[in-house]
Amino acid sequence: MRTQVGIVGAGPAGLLLALMLERRGIASVIIEARERAAIEATIRAGILEQSTVDLMVELGVADRLRREGVVHHGTILRFGGRNHRIDFADLTGGRVATLYPQHEVLKDLIAARLAQGGHILFGAKVTEIADLASDEPQLHFTDAAGLAQTLRCDIIVGADGSHGAGRAAIPADQRKDFLRIYPFGWFGILCEAPPSSAELIYARHARGFALISNRTPEVQRMYFQCDPDDIVEHWSEDRIWAELQARLAGEDGFRLKEGRIFQKTIVPMRSFVCEPMQHGRLFLAGDAAHVVPPTGAKGLNLAASDVWHLDRALGAFFAGGDMAALEAYTATALRRVWRAQHFSWWMTSMLHRFEGASEFDERRQLAELEHVTTSRAAATALAETYVGLPYA
Repeated sequence: MRTQVGIVGAGPAGLLLALMLERRGIASVIIEARERAAIEATIRAGILEQSTVDLMVELGVADRLRREGVVHHGTILRFGGRNHRIDFADLTGGRVATLYPQHEVLKDLIAARLAQGGHILFGAKVTEIADLASDEPQLHFTDAAGLAQTLRCDIIVGADGSHGAGRAAIPADQRKDFLRIYPFGWFGILCEAPPSSAELIYARHARGFALISNRTPEVQRMYFQCDPDDIVEHWSEDRIWAELQARLAGEDGFRLKEGRIFQKTIVPMRSFVCEPMQHGRLFLAGDAAHVVPPTGAKGLNLAASDVWHLDRALGAFFAGGDMAALEAYTATALRRVWRAQHFSWWMTSMLHRFEGASEFDERRQLAELEHVTTSRAAATALAETYVGLPYA
């Protein structure tokens, strides 16, 4: 088998890139270890930046997004028992965020890719990425039938997540991994209940952080800060609701609307960046290259930014052999990656309770929140990064 661009991973990065390359007439094959049903059934959060929504519109894959996505013109920072709203649209000239879960994005992208006649090899596991220093790197993989196969390419893109073959193909002595592990996790639930708020609530409380989000008019997603080594079975529904209500309690009498909890999970919190994001004819995108804590809602959006730049670089390469943009890919992508890392770290550090924090630390956090919610300049900085700056 041969193609121009071999893509490892049918996540947001790999699928978006394949759709963009198709517009340029550049052939690609996606190799994905999971089956389609498993990908589309994995429920994941999704806050889309304005630029991500614009890209999906441009690619013609935003029909359901426009019908079912929930536009958020702002968000709420809750502390001191009161809500403080950040007005995205007012502060950014009309740019907004859109709530549209990642698994719904993937359904749309997979359907579009297959409708184009594009290749997605589901249930295929990459066993080796070889010959990256040559003009014809190779992907060795086992297909869904268990047969050994080889895909010869001009370029390989590793978009297969944190534990995939892409990042591992860059020799350890030729890359530097930057890692920060946070001393807490998020206990997440999905519940059958009406929305408690029209917009996301980021709550800072002495007991720890909480996030109130929604999925549909009937299903809500909520999180609270927890010990990363906690066990979900130790938390009954009554205990979960008591904890969430305590963290959202305040002088305004706000209470969450409760319902049957049908999913519980603990999400670890970490920041990670791999540098460089390329090696020979291999280029990393999305979680293969970087991970952010979910506080800043940047994961999927960084994947979209990566492949937006990679698409343009590959377009120049295949149009006339121009390698300049490909050679600059790491530096170009990392500018946005590190900005997102800073934003996610800042939101996390401002809103979470840290073990051993002093009264000074707590007062500093509150002063920072007061500043962000009373200074237009500070609120604008938050809003601009949250809704996402244009790619170019």
